[in-house]
Amino acid sequence: MFIEVVKSKIHKVTVTEANLQYVGSITIDEDLMDAANIIENEKVQVVNINNGERLETYVIRGKRGSGNVSLNGPAARKGAVGDVIIIISYALLDAKEAKSFQPHLIFPDTATNKLIT
Repeated sequence: MFIEVVKSKIHKVTVTEANLQYVGSITIDEDLMDAANIIENEKVQVVNINNGERLETYVIRGKRGSGNVSLNGPAARKGAVGDVIIIISYALLDAKEAKSFQPHLIFPDTATNKLIT
């Protein structure tokens, strides 16, 4: 039996761009992706704290160190620049492995979207 568990979580980052005309997805600063163990094209859930919207999309690598978090394409309708969001990815693990698995959780500074050291 497999269980779906939280693999990675970027807890509270601020949307810096909403680009409705982009093909789709969410762009995330590569520093944040690395810290949270999220890879390009990985499926993520995006939860908007400001308006309660939830969506699933895939990740595009953003410029390292930019602090960029951009909702693209239809996702841009689910949030606005300045909204605070949570980005979560999941993994399927067998039940035994799931009990001891530790997700990668990061808590960036919402003012800058930079990692707090």
